[in-house]
Amino acid sequence: MSRLRTLIVEDDFAVAHVTRGFVERHPHFEVVGVAPTGADALRALEELEPDVMLLDVYLPDMSGITVLRRARAAGAHVEVVAVTAARDLETVRRARAHGVHHYVVKPFPMRTLHERLDDVWRVLARDAEYTDTGELDQASVDALMRRDATAMAGQRKGVSPVTLRRVVQAMQEGQDQMSASELAEILGMSRVSARRYLERLVESGLAVSSPTYGGVGRPELRYALRG
Repeated sequence: MSRLRTLIVEDDFAVAHVTRGFVERHPHFEVVGVAPTGADALRALEELEPDVMLLDVYLPDMSGITVLRRARAAGAHVEVVAVTAARDLETVRRARAHGVHHYVVKPFPMRTLHERLDDVWRVLARDAEYTDTGELDQASVDALMRRDATAMAGQRKGVSPVTLRRVVQAMQEGQDQMSASELAEILGMSRVSARRYLERLVESGLAVSSPTYGGVGRPELRYALRG
């Protein structure tokens, strides 16, 4: 897959300049335009047809959520990464309702943005695998849904998307069920951290947990991926 064409929607010139530099340092992305207002963003979406849009919520003429809503109504299927100082629950929920799976809170280091861009690259690369296959079978639909759920799970504060993918991979390659202690030993992390990631998978519907009895004391929780 070729480099992903990226539109940056940001009204602060300095922030837009820094963000552009971050994006252009990623090997799979290129910047095709910068829009300082919502109206400019909507025009750029129509004229440039980018693959990805880095969208600020606070714009001088309309909110980024309004931009996103109008873009979706116009049929734009661009992958959106919210890059904004907005961190209130209502904004995050509205962004999610309009298909935003990646959310970066300002200020942010390049590494954080690159982690989200890595996620976008994997999502679109996997989608490209199905482009010429026609209708999807149940297994393919399930795989796509699990992929999107994993991306959402990685948005929680204190949960690294990269580590979350390592956890999922370890569980896929390991035994049918795994405890936090076993996962911690495999990945070289603390048992507390392993338990946090496993519980996040359960909360997201990607895994299930069940107690195992057999020893003295509290039962041990074991985790298994769904499907």
